[in-house]
Amino acid sequence: MAAGPTLAPWLAVGMAAGVAGWFFLGDDRQWMLLIILCLLAALAGGLIPRRDGRFLCLSRAIVSLALAIALGCALVWGKSTLVGTPAIPGPMVLDMRAVVLERQELTAQSRIRLVVGLRVPGADRAIKARISLKANDLAPAAREGSVVRLRARLFPPAPPRLPGGYDFARAAWFEGYAATGSALGPVQVESQGVESGLAPWRHALSAHVRAAVPGSAGGMAAAFASGERGGITPADEAAMRDAGLTHLLSVSGLHVSAVVAATYFLALRLLGLWPWLVLRVRLPVLASGMGGLAAVGYTLLTGAEVPTVRSCLGALLALAAVAAGRRPFSMRLLALAAGFVMLLWPEAVVGPSFQMSFGSVLAIVALHEAAPVRAFLTRRQEGWWIRLGRDLAMLLLTGLVIELALMPVAFFHFHRAGIYGSLANLVAIPLTTFVSMPLIGAGLACDLIGAGAPFWHFCGWSLDALLAMARWVAARPDAVAQLPVMGGAAYAFMVLGMLWLALWRGNVRFLGLVPALAGCLWLALLTPPDVLITGDGRQLGLIDPQSRQLLILGQGRSTYARDMMQEAMGGSGEAMPIEQWRGAECNESFCRITIRQGGRDWRILAARGGGMVEERAMTAACAYVDIVVSRVALLPSCRPRLLKADEPLLYRTGGIALYLAQGRIVTVAQSQGQHPWWRAPSLKPQEEAIKPPPAISPDQ
Repeated sequence: MAAGPTLAPWLAVGMAAGVAGWFFLGDDRQWMLLIILCLLAALAGGLIPRRDGRFLCLSRAIVSLALAIALGCALVWGKSTLVGTPAIPGPMVLDMRAVVLERQELTAQSRIRLVVGLRVPGADRAIKARISLKANDLAPAAREGSVVRLRARLFPPAPPRLPGGYDFARAAWFEGYAATGSALGPVQVESQGVESGLAPWRHALSAHVRAAVPGSAGGMAAAFASGERGGITPADEAAMRDAGLTHLLSVSGLHVSAVVAATYFLALRLLGLWPWLVLRVRLPVLASGMGGLAAVGYTLLTGAEVPTVRSCLGALLALAAVAAGRRPFSMRLLALAAGFVMLLWPEAVVGPSFQMSFGSVLAIVALHEAAPVRAFLTRRQEGWWIRLGRDLAMLLLTGLVIELALMPVAFFHFHRAGIYGSLANLVAIPLTTFVSMPLIGAGLACDLIGAGAPFWHFCGWSLDALLAMARWVAARPDAVAQLPVMGGAAYAFMVLGMLWLALWRGNVRFLGLVPALAGCLWLALLTPPDVLITGDGRQLGLIDPQSRQLLILGQGRSTYARDMMQEAMGGSGEAMPIEQWRGAECNESFCRITIRQGGRDWRILAARGGGMVEERAMTAACAYVDIVVSRVALLPSCRPRLLKADEPLLYRTGGIALYLAQGRIVTVAQSQGQHPWWRAPSLKPQEEAIKPPPAISPDQ
């Protein structure tokens, strides 16, 4: 039963499954039931007779996996209980006195983001809030540790606005944020704090790099050097995302590996010039120690974000393996790193960062452990050009495998994935690793003697070339594949298939193609929702059945609603206001929309504002339609045929997706259960179907 040489990889998988099970299951009774069932399975596995070696392996596998699943569920449940931070009860505007905990410069947007500690009325302790403000509303003296006074509008961390959307409330619960908001006017500095730690160095380093390299290229260079990404414009960040190069903007495995590798080989070469040391000390051990110190220092300098810490941990394990004379990359080390991360941050398992970072390394290790690949890479007597071609072919194959492994993750979390990412990374990764980052290091070193300008000049050229390539790739036809919201079951099938393919050995590994292909077929059959309603009832979106264009009611000046609905529906392009659509009749208060799906007409009445309407007119209008949408509570006399999505219902359900032809309603609440960050955990609705209404004649 053991997968691979040991059971360690599957133990990490079991632990991750337990964490994911806690998020998927709805309440504490189900969480406890999962743990009890796992403990019973472990007990049953321990009772299997062990006279035969095969039964001994089976017994160990059952006991170990069951305990790993129970451990994962208990870990995330315990952390949620111990460190989870309840949100403020509702929106509020107040004058506050706060302590600046963190300052994030968003220079490309001329804004600053502060993380502050403050007290709010009715709270028995201080809370942590994230506040956004204009750059010119904050004095440079407001740094970490300062006490400031400001007037701000605060909101509870937002749950997903639509089914399948980003759950900021969940992330805020584990990160300690009780509120988010924006400042209403200038911020006054009451007292300047004494900066401590590495934050002042990080800010100074970022500002120095941005001053040396202008534009988005300077923002990227600052991100590589200090971890601060605020200098990159949103347009360039979107181009990097669509080109499959977003991972370069976040300090993670690539950047930590480059720093460690440069330190290791530089130390090895320089220390090798000292004969006395060469004769008495194992240089790989010493160089590994220096590489480890560089990894830890770089991680702390760039803010010690969770992806960076994960990468640092992996680098330290690899260096320890090198120092011990063992292989630096193996499934055992990867499982050990994943297990350690889950012990500290079990909630990271359900996030895209954890899944992408460990998924990519898993794909690399599995590919290079395959017998055909090992044979292909075996050293032999051949010309350097043949060896170079072999390495380039392997680099391209590795990129393709990583792209295939991460595409389901991108579709599940972001509903989109870059198609040409493997080809773009074939150029971008060597350019970043061997050109841009060494030039940044050389520029910083030479700035100590005032001679760094040439290095910064060439660094800017290299990053401008990277951005130009990203823009060109993102602009190619069909550069981005988009899908509607993917269900968790399809994603689970694909993840299980890929894990089976990666962790098993021999021909039995190809059984993993069965669930992987089943998940892909599931994706091929996905259909976008016909109607989307945000959780606050302010935006309504639907797809024109003929042109497949997105139609939006209540978009306003911001494009956020449009982008959010396009992601959920798997579409792109310009959105049309519903008021301009041929199937809508609108006045100042409401729009009546007729859409044909499933062989019949559906009538929707959507409020355009929060104003009140005379009861008799509202009652008559509701009786004529199938669905009513309003951001305020409607009178009880308003009784549409199928669904009244007003404020009381939307508070319980959150955002709603309607699949009219299938007769199905999907709500945000169905994925939230009674987890503590959900605003109404005691009002979990059950999934319900849209009952076919009676036939409606055209003149009715």
